[in-house]
Amino acid sequence: MVYREVFETILFYAALWNPATATAVLAGAATAVAALGAIAWAMLRYSRKLPIGKFFAFSAALVAVLAVVLAGKGVAALQEAGMISVSAVRGWPRIEVLGIYATLQTLAAQLAVLGVLIAGFFHNRRTAAVHAANAP
Repeated sequence: MVYREVFETILFYAALWNPATATAVLAGAATAVAALGAIAWAMLRYSRKLPIGKFFAFSAALVAVLAVVLAGKGVAALQEAGMISVSAVRGWPRIEVLGIYATLQTLAAQLAVLGVLIAGFFHNRRTAAVHAANAP
């Protein structure tokens, strides 16, 4: 997976690179390295004070929301490509930024992802409660 990400990054930069944009690409890379260095320094410096449980709870919720959004956008893209049929749902809003499209297929995919997420969160809570009850 890491190799794939590196390959995609190289392709991205290769597409951007030409004599006219070389300075901007290098400046952007230098800025990114500096920003990552500052973030790493801040995290190492203040990580003792970071409420790690709250941090991971927030990041898990954010990833869950993104999963639902991407499910809707993915199915909508397949519909635009003609690979999945389109069954319109009347009276349902279309909110593209949230990946909500007024079609039965996109809503079904999002409900399926939401169901898996809810089941996973409940399973994790129940497992954590069992471990806490059995802890010495």
